[in-house]
Amino acid sequence: MSHVGPLWERLVRAALRRERTGIDAYGRPAGGIAGNVPSSLSNSRDIDPILRAADEIQDEDPNISRILCEHAYTLAQNLDPNSEGRGVLQFKTGLMSVIKQKLAKREGADFDRSQDITRLRDFYKHYRERNNVDKLREEEMELRESGAFSGNFQELERKTLKRKKVFATLKVLGTVLEQLSKEVSAEEAEGLIPEELKQMMEADAAMTEDLIAYNIIPLDAPALTNAITSFPEVRAAVASLKYFRDLPQLPGNFPIPATRSADVLDFLHYIFGFQKGNVSNQRENIVNLLSNEQIRLGTPDEHEPKLDETAVENVFLKSLDNYIKWCNYLGIPPMWSNMAVSREKKLLFISLYYLIWGEAANVRFLPECLCYIFHRMGEELDEILHQQLAKPAASCVTENGVSFLEQVICPLYNVIAAEANNNENGKAPHSAWRNYDDFNEYFWSRSCLKLGWPLDTNSSFLLRPSPRSKNLLKTNATKRRGKTSFVEHRTFFHLYHSFHRLWIFLFMMFQALTIIAFNDGIRDSNTLRLLLSLGPTFFVMKLFQSALDIVIMYGAYSTTRLLAVSRIFVRFIWFTFITIFICFLYVKGLRETTNSISGSIVFKIYIIVLGIYAGIQFFWSSLSRIPSCHRLFNRCDNSSVVRLVKWIHQEHYYVGRGMYEATTDYIMYMLFWLVVLGGKFAFAYFLQIKPLVKPTMTIIDIKDVRYSWHDFVSKNNHNALTIASLWAPVFCIYLLDIHIFYTIISAVVGFLLGARDRLGEIRSLDAVHKLFERFPEAFMDNLHIPLSARTSLTLTNQVQEKSKFDAARFAPFWNEIVKNLREEDYITNLEMELLQMPKNTGFVHMVQWPLFLLASKIFVAKDMAAESDSQIELWERISRDDYMKYAVEECYYTIKLILTSIFDNDGKEWVNRIYDDIRGSIVKGDIYSDFQLKKLSLVIQKVTALTGILKEVGTPELETGAINAALDLYDVIQLDFFSVNMRENYATWSMLIKARKEGRLFSKIKWPRDPELRLQIRRLHSLFTIKDSAVYVPRNLEARRRLEFFTNSLFMNMPRPKPVREMSSFSVFTPYYSETVLYSINELLKKNEDGISILFYLQKIYPDEWRNFLARIGRDENTHESVLIENEDDNLELRFWASYRGQTLSRTVRGMMYYRKALMLQAYLERMTVGDIEAAVPANEATDTKGFEFSPEARAHADLKFTYVVTCQIYGKQKEEQKPEAADIALLLQRNEALRVAFIDEVETLAGAGEVQKSYFSKLVKGDINGKDKEVYSIKLPGNPKLGEGKPENQNHAIIFTRGNAVQTIDMNQDNYFEEALKMRNLLEEFHANHGIRSATILGVREHVFTGSVSSLASFMSNQETSFVTLGQRVLASPLKVRMHYGHPDVFDRVFHITRGGISKASRVINISEDIFAGFNSTLRQGNITHHEYIQVGKGRDVGLNQIALFEGKVAGGNGEQVLSRDIYRLGQLFDFFRMLSFYFTTVGFYFCTMLTVITVWLFLYGKLYLALSGVGEDIQNRSNVLDNKALTAALNTQFLFQIGVFTAIPMVLGFILEQGFLRAVVSFITMQFQLCTIFFTFSLGTRTHYFGRTILHGGAKYHATGRGFVVRHIRFAENYRLYSRSHFVKGLEVVLLLVVYLSYGYNEGIVGYVLLSVSSWFMALSWLFAPHLFNPSGFEWQKTVEDFRDWTNWLFYRGGIGVKGEESWEAWWDEEMSHIRTLGGRLMETILSLRFFIFQYGVIYKLDVQGSNTSLSVYGFSWLVLLGLILLFKIFTFSQKISVNFQLILRFIQGVAFMLAIAGIAVAVVLTDLSITDIFASILAFIPTGWGILSICVAWKPVVKKTGLWKSVRSLGRLYDAGMGMLIFIPIAFCSWFPFISTFQTRLMFNQAFSRGLEISLILAGNNPNSGL
Repeated sequence: MSHVGPLWERLVRAALRRERTGIDAYGRPAGGIAGNVPSSLSNSRDIDPILRAADEIQDEDPNISRILCEHAYTLAQNLDPNSEGRGVLQFKTGLMSVIKQKLAKREGADFDRSQDITRLRDFYKHYRERNNVDKLREEEMELRESGAFSGNFQELERKTLKRKKVFATLKVLGTVLEQLSKEVSAEEAEGLIPEELKQMMEADAAMTEDLIAYNIIPLDAPALTNAITSFPEVRAAVASLKYFRDLPQLPGNFPIPATRSADVLDFLHYIFGFQKGNVSNQRENIVNLLSNEQIRLGTPDEHEPKLDETAVENVFLKSLDNYIKWCNYLGIPPMWSNMAVSREKKLLFISLYYLIWGEAANVRFLPECLCYIFHRMGEELDEILHQQLAKPAASCVTENGVSFLEQVICPLYNVIAAEANNNENGKAPHSAWRNYDDFNEYFWSRSCLKLGWPLDTNSSFLLRPSPRSKNLLKTNATKRRGKTSFVEHRTFFHLYHSFHRLWIFLFMMFQALTIIAFNDGIRDSNTLRLLLSLGPTFFVMKLFQSALDIVIMYGAYSTTRLLAVSRIFVRFIWFTFITIFICFLYVKGLRETTNSISGSIVFKIYIIVLGIYAGIQFFWSSLSRIPSCHRLFNRCDNSSVVRLVKWIHQEHYYVGRGMYEATTDYIMYMLFWLVVLGGKFAFAYFLQIKPLVKPTMTIIDIKDVRYSWHDFVSKNNHNALTIASLWAPVFCIYLLDIHIFYTIISAVVGFLLGARDRLGEIRSLDAVHKLFERFPEAFMDNLHIPLSARTSLTLTNQVQEKSKFDAARFAPFWNEIVKNLREEDYITNLEMELLQMPKNTGFVHMVQWPLFLLASKIFVAKDMAAESDSQIELWERISRDDYMKYAVEECYYTIKLILTSIFDNDGKEWVNRIYDDIRGSIVKGDIYSDFQLKKLSLVIQKVTALTGILKEVGTPELETGAINAALDLYDVIQLDFFSVNMRENYATWSMLIKARKEGRLFSKIKWPRDPELRLQIRRLHSLFTIKDSAVYVPRNLEARRRLEFFTNSLFMNMPRPKPVREMSSFSVFTPYYSETVLYSINELLKKNEDGISILFYLQKIYPDEWRNFLARIGRDENTHESVLIENEDDNLELRFWASYRGQTLSRTVRGMMYYRKALMLQAYLERMTVGDIEAAVPANEATDTKGFEFSPEARAHADLKFTYVVTCQIYGKQKEEQKPEAADIALLLQRNEALRVAFIDEVETLAGAGEVQKSYFSKLVKGDINGKDKEVYSIKLPGNPKLGEGKPENQNHAIIFTRGNAVQTIDMNQDNYFEEALKMRNLLEEFHANHGIRSATILGVREHVFTGSVSSLASFMSNQETSFVTLGQRVLASPLKVRMHYGHPDVFDRVFHITRGGISKASRVINISEDIFAGFNSTLRQGNITHHEYIQVGKGRDVGLNQIALFEGKVAGGNGEQVLSRDIYRLGQLFDFFRMLSFYFTTVGFYFCTMLTVITVWLFLYGKLYLALSGVGEDIQNRSNVLDNKALTAALNTQFLFQIGVFTAIPMVLGFILEQGFLRAVVSFITMQFQLCTIFFTFSLGTRTHYFGRTILHGGAKYHATGRGFVVRHIRFAENYRLYSRSHFVKGLEVVLLLVVYLSYGYNEGIVGYVLLSVSSWFMALSWLFAPHLFNPSGFEWQKTVEDFRDWTNWLFYRGGIGVKGEESWEAWWDEEMSHIRTLGGRLMETILSLRFFIFQYGVIYKLDVQGSNTSLSVYGFSWLVLLGLILLFKIFTFSQKISVNFQLILRFIQGVAFMLAIAGIAVAVVLTDLSITDIFASILAFIPTGWGILSICVAWKPVVKKTGLWKSVRSLGRLYDAGMGMLIFIPIAFCSWFPFISTFQTRLMFNQAFSRGLEISLILAGNNPNSGL
């Protein structure tokens, strides 16, 4: 025990050392006592800085460290004396027992505590002297005033960092010294701390003002290193918020920082009690908005900057636009209507609104509630201003002061939270509790004004609900308000309710086409009479719609506006009357005997009534297409007539008004749908309906059909069931084939639109090479700001100069792109050199192109020169290749430049003479006469030797070598190459020859020192030495793709960018929960059961990138990873390299920070000054990018325009628990200074009676100088913010920390690229571009799925997703105008959305697909969503089948919930007809059509089952061959093509053709087929169908965490069975059973006929049963199969219990699987659906040999007796072992006897009766589905069955069925596992070739160790 103390001390010291260095062994910021202050002590912000200072000076003076630690302990003790907060006891124990006691005795002597103040005082002085404090600031200011910011920025930052650390420590020492002095008498304190020292301490403390945390703009404390505050627009915005004359004066004791004066936010802070963090946050937000608005209008005056009135007006109108509309809607005047609204008042109201919004927490989801609060507080503010007395507002006064949070937000939050608690974690019906929409829509009526102000907490709206009773029969009587405006009842009828116009149209068209088909066209008046039956059909369906209005509104009548409720009932009464009247007229007309319609009075009346109704509807819909009429109606909204007309026509909501588009847009999408509908109805008539007419008529006419069973329903009804079995699948296809035609037509339109937008013009490296010389011009036209110098060159037609100018501006951007490709390890160092472009700012007058375009061109040209016979022929051959021509010309001019630069006078004369002779020969055309071009290779050889020497750093030896090389060059030219007549320039040549003889020629060489000249020398040397062609550079496919897309986008249409200073500002916003931030070494090296680690996997998938990575860190390509792990720097680089290839947060952060880098480069190169954008920048410096990342101005511009907030919801909790994710996030903060992390901090505080109370804070942190995160803002929340769905709640709490005009939502599995970040300025200008009658509110952005190369499944998902996010969304945005927000990475108009509820919706379960509701909300609130494809963002997708299934299940379930939502209903009702069609088939309609595809198979097979088992099919077929017909074939073929994904593949293939070319598209498509993509698409069909249907019926939609990892492990059979049993296996086996019964008893024309009819069904069934195993890594490896079987049986027979999870026990899993059946309606639906399984027994029994031709019902009754006997036997054999412990012997005897009697009975029956062996198997075939039906019904009624005591028997039966199903699936897998080649084939099928080969080699080398024990 004696060793415990020293060991503990060593441990603590090690922790402190890690704390000082800031990193652990893996390069992550480490934790320690100083960094782990418990959250309950966070109210004291002094503790953590004190402990940091103590740690820093520990080695210097342990006694001082001890004093500081003791003081920190005292503070902690005062805050929590009883150590009741979480972690407080451990913290104080560690602090006291370890740091204080141990470290204080370091010197081995005792200490005198009374001397602490003296010690601390002396140390303070000593510390100041040692760090030379007085000179620190002076040195920094001198460096700052030197003007060379860019070059000295790193030194400046180092000095600043040192100053901040020193003064931070001094501040701590001074604070502790001051507080300790209070513990002694005043006289003693004065003696210990003289006045001089006090003044010194105050001066030092003032030097720490810039250490005050700020986000972007240092408003409370100016940061000297931040240039933002010097910008005139920022100064103008800050000045505009200052206190103005009309504001009452604040009390003198109100704290205002000394660094700024009071402003309007301080006034509002005092009046309403807003939190300090909220005020600081919104101050910066408002300054950012105002400054950005101002700079777009113009730069303010530099000396006295002032905001323009227009800037204030624009921000005012945009920020309060929703409030103004709300006032107009309710008919109340805005609060400022009675006052003169000056500029200052507008700023006051803007500030008030944003302060309310910033502190509203969950109430931010209620935008109209915020309008109400703002309205009431504005009135209160107006009264205070009128009184001219600054006093706290009465509405916010509390017992302890003033608090807006407590008095306004908390009451609202509490009732919202209480309602949320009643949803039982999403299990309660939506109708049982109020969600966010219900609360918000309360404020859509004037009744909200009755809430009063302050809020009336006794109002029904704010009454909390009582907890829901578990007893379904018991209701909770309460006075609280119920649902508002809409009730989300769980029913499929919502599809009809929301889209009734579609269903009415389809049903009426089907009716019309059927009538025409049955009458062989419109031939006579009788056909017309029948067609007029469409009228009653229309009104009956409208009546049904109005009845649904009443039913679905049940539960909201008492809370909905009277007008809305009365409209529902009036419509129902109206449609009831008109339906009866129309039906009466039609029936009456039919009874008239006249043949002519024109002769029938009744029909005339009928037609007139229909005509009037149709005319009114047409007139109204026509008017709604004209925007001017819409605007006129909106202006006349107060008119009672207009209101009445609108009230009759459609429901009137606050949202959804003005849902119209421009006339041209309407015509475009109308024409689109006319084409779709034309194709659909032609197909329906000629291939579906018409071919069924004759068979139907024939079947109707057949009499006396012979049935082989006891018939109940088919007598005297013209064989109705037979006709239904014929028509049902055809009708289903009729309903869904419109989606097929939409898919085809939209794919074609999308292809044409993409071609129009010039997508895919550059789709190969060859195209990049050919078009490269056009890139600079295109770049300058699209991505660069306009330059006056360039414009003048264009006007004066100076083509060459303009090209050179463009190339010089393009080069730095291109080179930075190439540099980033190298840093990302996509290219090698050589490739980077080849790809980089010269600066083009030197003396060479022509454009110099990258070496990869010119490589090897000189050698080819040299050979041409030797082979050609004439100058003309040579130049023609060279000019055929532009880049060869450029290479020759460049070498020609560069050689002269270099030689004249290094030679003396004689040398220059020789060079000039040579070049003059060459020019003369070219002019005369005698180049071949004057020069020996065959000797040109010798000249090149000598020039290469010379440049090879000159490119090195000069030494005397090299200078001598250069002289010799120059002389060699002279000799070769003069003796071998030159044939010119020297007599013409005799004097010159004589002088040169003499100089050569005398040794004067080239005797002295000027060694090249100029950097530009040295670059030219190295470039010329490369041109002469690179012999290999660079046509394949870069070789990496990802690098190629990125360069191809970027260069292609240069030619696409995009808005011209504004300068960085004038561009719109934006934020990027990433929600994060607990996903991988950065792979740890352990994660990378951890091997699965096959010995495959993630690192091995990545090395094989990306072998070239691995080699590039090793080269980048200076390692050999054969270096083993273990070497890297041992090195700390390489270790961290390795982790980042791997993480950048996964779906990790670090990858996302790196990608998004490219925005900042791009903006810095753009701002730096633009040299932005106030007056002239090109002011006084030398030509050679205009494109110099050296040090751009360190330019203070460039950084300031980038920070003002770009903010990146990652909302890490549980980061605070992760820090407390010291999770590795927290350390990794801290590391990202340190590596990215502009990164901000927002999180929810749970703080435990002591309440009354010693109770620990949780408080929640929304916090924003950034990296600080100590390697830790530094708190910037902290805003208290009213409670736990997670009341709804996690992700939107996470976004909502942190959105207050975003900045700017726009916000881009980015998921944490996304990526970005530097070259794409350059185009962000262009994209943001789309908000100001023309996109129709409304400005854009959401900008859709193209995505590239980067996970496609991982496996075949990843490729399928990648291609499918790429098709949707490119071609699909292209069509949705234009011409269809129904694009929504489908997730990330769309860019939102930030102000528009934050004032309208945010960027997502969060109500529990109903908004599980939270993203798309942002699109719904934006559209309903008159937004406009566009799509842009000149910019792209990377996106990761799930790569394993289980991940994909979970993701698709979540999306399908989310769509099921959308069906129930009010947003879908309103959009379906308020869109015009054609836009509604587009909306339906691209949202929930897609999933309903998918479900119809599966239902078609069921209807077809059950129809065939009926025909086979009833005997009707055989009887009718014998009489007339009508059952197999053209219509049924067309329906089945359509279903099959939809099922296998052919129609999904059409847009995919067209997208391939557009962007890859026809040949590559064909190859890609064929490759997908070989990789069995049809099986995957069929399997996905089942996933979507199951989750969509189950969600609508029962609910249960939830977020499934897919993991987003690499799928390199084998998935156990039991895991697959759990996931797919109910969604795929059960349904697949049901289809197999149907097919077997149909094969056994159906009438087939041979096996061929059976196969043709059933191939799609067999394919679907087998895909559903075996796809999970086919796409499972090592799914057919024998050892894995054996282990899977063992694992599955263990799981199956392990009995569950309390706390046992479904992954461990079949019983627990079984209970989980039926948990979704909770409601009476759900139980009834499950019961009805389960009845289909009883058909098998009823039909098969009558087919047995033993019953002969007997069709008596007693046969069926006897079969139930047999079944009961079997159940009794089953019960005997599964008798509970626990019960039978005491009579085991008797039980075994009874079981044996029962078994023998059963066998004997069967044998006797076979011998003595007609019972055959086939009958026995047929009976099994009949009883299996009956048993499953019984089981399903028992599961549905579980509570009832449990009360009967039969539940254990039911559970045993369920286990038996699951065991049987599992065995049926497992046996084929085991059989295939016997053959090793199948496993090899599967590995090649799933993964790319490199990994497959690496895996096989790895297993061989490892000896297959993981499985050796099997």
